[in-house]
Amino acid sequence: MNRSMTMKCRVTILFMLATFFAMGQVKKYDLQSLLKSKKLAIVNRTVSSIADNKKAVKFDERSDEGVAWLQGVTFSSGTIEIDLRGQDVLQKSFVGIAFHGVNDSTFEAVYFRPFNFHAKDTVRKIHAVQYISHPVYTWRKLRDERNGIFEKGLIVPAPDPNGWFHARIEVLKDVVRVFVDDDAEPSLTVNRLNDRKSGTLGLWVGDGSGGEFANLSIKQN
Repeated sequence: MNRSMTMKCRVTILFMLATFFAMGQVKKYDLQSLLKSKKLAIVNRTVSSIADNKKAVKFDERSDEGVAWLQGVTFSSGTIEIDLRGQDVLQKSFVGIAFHGVNDSTFEAVYFRPFNFHAKDTVRKIHAVQYISHPVYTWRKLRDERNGIFEKGLIVPAPDPNGWFHARIEVLKDVVRVFVDDDAEPSLTVNRLNDRKSGTLGLWVGDGSGGEFANLSIKQN
């Protein structure tokens, strides 16, 4: 084997070892640093830092959905953890995570409706956490055709709808599971509605909604 081939083999082995050791490790993201370094690709929102929380960013409110994609981050399967804060204002707070993104209109997402966390109305209460797969499976299509399957209520006790809460989203080959705060049981377990294996990942807000995000971490399987 000549010197050139030996060097190529070494590079290949080092790359494979780096990939192996990276699997299963938790990577944490400082969202304010990503914002300042222009590593968030922001769509249909203005995103700003929060002065009293050095790790958080805030989306403004405007019509239609908004997203901030993490540039250079590809997510396949594993666990996404994030702290979120919405508000207890009816139909004005939809906050979550988009993943397996192909473009700004093709992605999966898990999001929360904080205004339904403590709703006394039994119908609203079961619409607290939602899975979608755009562009085909919007929340409206899923509610009309498969009501109660891709959205659920939160396990009691539900968080303060105006406060920070923690979400853990497990994305597997065929299944998505969503846990809130310290709950040992998932609030939502659904079968995925497409077969994409990977894609971009971003912070997501719904139509007319702002939201706050902090302490993002990702553990790839």
